[in-house]
Amino acid sequence: MILDAEFPPDPRVENEAISLVNNGHEVFLFCLTYNNENRPEIINEIQVKRYLSNNLEYKLSALAYTIPLYTFFMQKKIENFIKVHDIEAVHIHDIRIAQAVFNVNKKYKLPVVLDLHENRPEIMKFYPHLLKFPGKHVISPKKWKKKEEGFIKAANKVIVVTTEAKNEILKRVTVNENKIVEVPNTVRKDFYNNPKVFSEIVNEYSNKFVLLYIGDTGIRRGLKTAIKSIAILKDKIENIKLVIVGKNSTDFILKELVKGLQIENYVDFLGWKNQDLFQSYIVSSDICISPLYRNLHHDTTYANKIFQYMSLGKPLLVSNAIAQKTIIEKVNSGLIHKEKDVDDFSDKVLTLYNSSELRTELGKNGENFIKNEFCWEKTSKKLIDLYNNLQT
Repeated sequence: MILDAEFPPDPRVENEAISLVNNGHEVFLFCLTYNNENRPEIINEIQVKRYLSNNLEYKLSALAYTIPLYTFFMQKKIENFIKVHDIEAVHIHDIRIAQAVFNVNKKYKLPVVLDLHENRPEIMKFYPHLLKFPGKHVISPKKWKKKEEGFIKAANKVIVVTTEAKNEILKRVTVNENKIVEVPNTVRKDFYNNPKVFSEIVNEYSNKFVLLYIGDTGIRRGLKTAIKSIAILKDKIENIKLVIVGKNSTDFILKELVKGLQIENYVDFLGWKNQDLFQSYIVSSDICISPLYRNLHHDTTYANKIFQYMSLGKPLLVSNAIAQKTIIEKVNSGLIHKEKDVDDFSDKVLTLYNSSELRTELGKNGENFIKNEFCWEKTSKKLIDLYNNLQT
C-alpha cells in the first residue's frame, strides 16, 4: 500500500490493511514521516515502512500535476520500498502520489489497484488555498481530473466508496464496469460493540438537547446552516446545544457567525478530539447531523460519520446530497433537509424534537442496518474478493 501521508491515523487505510492481513495477505505500508522517525513498525500486523519527507515536499504535493518535482522525489522512495520488500501488488491510496507509482512500475510491471477515497479533482475546487492567489492560478483541478482519468485506465482495478462514484466515473471514462469495485467507508464492529463511554462527557450534556456534528468543519460541510438554525431554535428548544467535534482553517468564519448571532451559549466548538471519545459524544447526542452542501464530490460519497452515528442508534438529519440522501431514505434512519435551507433544517429538528418515538424508530433502523448489513466486516468482502482474484 502506498500512502503519501503519516500513519496512523487513517481509518480507511487501516481497515483495508487489517482485513487483507486477516485473510492471509502480507501487507507492507509505504507512508511518510516528517520527524526523522523512520524506523519500521508493525501495527495490527501491518508492516509500516516510513520514508522521511519534509515541508518542501509537502508543499510541492499540491503542485504534483503542475510541476513534476513531487513525483520525482517520491519515485526514489517508492522504488526503494518495492525493491527492498519484494512487493507483488501495489495499492495506491488516492491520486496525488499515483504518477510516481506508475512511473516506477514501468520497470516492475506489478498489478496496480487505485483506491479513490474521494473525487479529488472536484473537491479541490473548494480548498481554501485554491480560492485565492497564487493557488487558483497555478493548481488546475482540470489537470488533476485528466490525470485521474488516465490513472483509472492504467490501473488493473479501481476502488470507489459509493455506487454514485462508480456511475460518475463510467460516464466520463471508457472502462469495463467490472474494473470498478465499491468498498464503502463503514464502521468496524468494535466501534459499536461495547463502546467505551466516558461518563464526564455524557454528564456534561445530560440536560441538553444535543445536535452533534463530528468531522472536518470546512464551509462546504454545511455547518453555517446548522448555526443559523440554532438562532431560530433556541427560542423553541430552550436547552438546545450544537456540539461540533472537529476543526478546519476556516473555523473563524463559523465562530464569527455564532458571535454575530449572539448564540455563543448554544454552540460548543470542541476542536479535534481523540477518536476514542467519538462514541461518548454520539451517545450524549439526540440528533446527529451531516448538513453537506451539494456538489459533485458530496453527491457521490459518504461521510463516514453517518455510519458511526447510525451504529449507536442515533437518528440523523442530513442534507439532500445524493449519496447520503439515498442511503438514509433506503434505511429510514433519519430526515432529509434541503441543502443550505435554514428553515427546512429547523423544521426537521423540531419534528424530531417533538417525537421521541420517531427518534427512537429512526435510530433503531440505522442501528439494525449497520449491524446486519453495513459494517466493515461485511462490506470489506469485495476488497478480499478483489485481491483473491488479482492476477500477480
